[in-house]
This record gives sequence, C-alpha cells and structure tokens, in this order.
Amino acid sequence: MAEQSIPVAGPEESGSVEESTSAAGGIPAGSGISRRALLGTAGATGLVLGAAGGAVGYASAPAAATPLTSVGSTEVMFHVKHQPGITEGLQARGHLVAFDLAAGAGRKEAAALLRRWSQTARRLMAGEASGSDDTDVARDAGPSSLTLTFGFGHSFFARTGLEKQRPVALDPLPDFSSDQLDRSRSNGDLWVQIGADDALVAFHALRAIQKDAGSAAKVRWQMNGFNRTPGATAHPMTARNLMGQLDGTRNPKPGESDFDRRIFVPESGTPAWMANGSYAVVRRIRMLLDDWEKLSLGAQEDVIGRRKANGAALSGGTETTPMNLEKTDAKGNLAVPINAHARITRPDQNGGAAILRRPFSYHDGIDADGVPDAGLLFVCWQADPLRGFVPLQRKLDRGDALSQYIRHESNGLFAVPGGAAEGEYVGQGLLEG
Repeated sequence: MAEQSIPVAGPEESGSVEESTSAAGGIPAGSGISRRALLGTAGATGLVLGAAGGAVGYASAPAAATPLTSVGSTEVMFHVKHQPGITEGLQARGHLVAFDLAAGAGRKEAAALLRRWSQTARRLMAGEASGSDDTDVARDAGPSSLTLTFGFGHSFFARTGLEKQRPVALDPLPDFSSDQLDRSRSNGDLWVQIGADDALVAFHALRAIQKDAGSAAKVRWQMNGFNRTPGATAHPMTARNLMGQLDGTRNPKPGESDFDRRIFVPESGTPAWMANGSYAVVRRIRMLLDDWEKLSLGAQEDVIGRRKANGAALSGGTETTPMNLEKTDAKGNLAVPINAHARITRPDQNGGAAILRRPFSYHDGIDADGVPDAGLLFVCWQADPLRGFVPLQRKLDRGDALSQYIRHESNGLFAVPGGAAEGEYVGQGLLEG
C-alpha cells in the first residue's frame, strides 16, 4: 500500500449539490416514473448550491416533503472529460467487478454492451431509473454521488481482434515478492468500478450492470468495499484504513501543476482512443490484523512512519508538514525509520513516481479460527503504470516494514479511456475507430 490516498470529501467537495425532496407514498411498479421524478427540490438551505421547487406526489394528493440530506442529493456528472470515479472524493460504498466476454462474443457485442452500460450509468448517476425493468432497489434515494467507471483489460483486445490498439502501458504487471495471487480473482476482459454514498444505490447500480451484460459477458470476479460516510467526521479529513492509520496524506491533488501529467493520458498521447484516460491498478490487499494489533502503538507508528492519532510524520509537525528524512532522536536514531512505509513511498525517494490512490476497505467475514478476512481494495490511477505503480511496488518489495502485515491476493490492470461526450458511449473511439 503506497502512502498516497484521497481525503474523504464532504458533500461540498463531491460535485454539484441539489437539495431534493422525496414524495410520500409509493408509485405503482411499472409506472415508468424515474427515481429522479420522485425527488422534488426544497427551498435553499445552508447545504444548497441553488435549488427551488415543490415535491412530486402521485395521483392528485401531493404530501408534505422532507428534504434529502446532502449525502443523498449530490450528483456526479457522467459526460465529462475524464470518467467519473477517479478524482471524486472517497465514497462510502463500492463494488469492483470484472467481466469476461462470452464465447463467441467479439467487437460488435462489446460495442453494444458498452453502449448499454453507458446509457445505464448516465441514467443512474442522474438519479433516474436504470430502464424499463428497474428493480426499484434505489427508488427512494437521490443520486448519492453515484459513479460508474469502465475499463478494458489486456485480454479484451485479443478477444475483439483489436490487438493493434492495445496500449503498451497495459502490458501485464511484473511479479512481486509479496504476491500470493488468486488468478481467478485477478484481471478480466472488462472492469467496472461502482461507488456511491448509499449502499442500496451502489447495489442497485451493480445489479443493473450485471443485467445489462446479458449473454455478452459473464462475471469473472466481484468485490465489495466501504469507506467512512462523508459527513461522519466534524470536517473533511484523510481517511483511516482498517489498521486505524490515516491512509494517504501525500495523495496528488487536482490543483497541483503536474497532476494531469501524472494521472491522465494527454490528448496527444497514444493510442488516440486513450486520450484523457488513465490506467487503474487494482489489488486486493489482505491486512493481517491479528498480527498488527499485537504491536504496541509505538511499534505501529515506526512501521508506518507517522503518528496514528493525527498522521503527522515522526519527524514532527502536523499531518501536512513535510517529512524530515534526516532528523534523528537523542540516541542518534532516525526519527522516521529507514524501512518505514511513509519514507519508502515518498515520490522523491522513487524518482518522482506518484499514483492517485482511491481505495475501499473490505471485510469478507471471519474464518473458523476467528481470523478476519479484511483489508484494502487498492485502486490507484496513473498516466502510465510503468512510471507510477511499478517502481513504487518494486521499492516496497525491497524492505517495507509494512509488508509482513499485509498480503497481496489479487491483481488487475485496466485501461480506462476518457469520458464519453454527449451522445457517445465509453470506449467508442476504440470500438468504432
């Protein structure tokens, strides 16, 4: 786990906010009325960027409406330069799912599938029903910052006869000494990331995407994750992982001058269909929590190189104070140990290599011995994994103190093209180019 992560964004940081209201009463199934149609707009409050209107009822007796909370009303746009789900703040609930194309399915079927997925994503992210066969799981909810992100795996290109369009950056990742990979839960032809600030909204999207796949593709693997809900802390702050550490103080930020260069493929980049896109590395990292929790607080902080309480470097200051790698204590020992995770993952210790981390925690139960299967669904973004994730992971392989408390159990690398323009679908430049 590299140190860089995204701070948990409050509602005001997640996208445009519409303070909406929900109608009392139900709508008969099959009525064709969308989720969004059930949501009116309340008068402006301190959480509203600007909305007005009345509640939508049914029949001729509209009832008094209750405003949606800011968590439910926040909407992320689908038609944007970069696909949604990359630069937005951490979301409370997530699903990662990979598909393999069905036997006999090729470029034509893949194009039709991406068109369906894009149409469904646009509707759901706007707070609408997925289609005529909507399951009604999210009927009462607003958009809840829902995002859907789509990518292509290495194997997709051979299956669709598009090998010449496969990016060099999508070459398989090298093996690492910490890998104990389950191949059945790794890679895949297609990858979908779903995130939302409401669990039912996220599940609704997962179910819609699975149904849309129809006979064209089947699920290869699927994983469920979570983060702290925006608004659960007194102010937006860096997220904590299941080890209790603030995870990712040094994540690159969109306002930085070199952010786009590090994270996104330039418009003039190759192949052309990847313009404004990015590459996602996906790893299921199990945390050996029983072993970790046996360590004293001081030992845990030495492993990470930061204070557990506030994320400050062991060299002093606050969470955002630059780490002093040369500082020593009264005995002459380095304040930040030489093998501390935070020291090893610093970009200035890795030739400037940087990644944008946007992970989810996961917990998949407790085994017969009482050991939790829990950890991190690690997702990181970069313009080129050979200049981002790979050099960082190689450095961690050579002596990261954290490595004995984690286990990398699955792996994936996906090419995620730029966002779809109005009237287009994700990947259209590849599939129809």
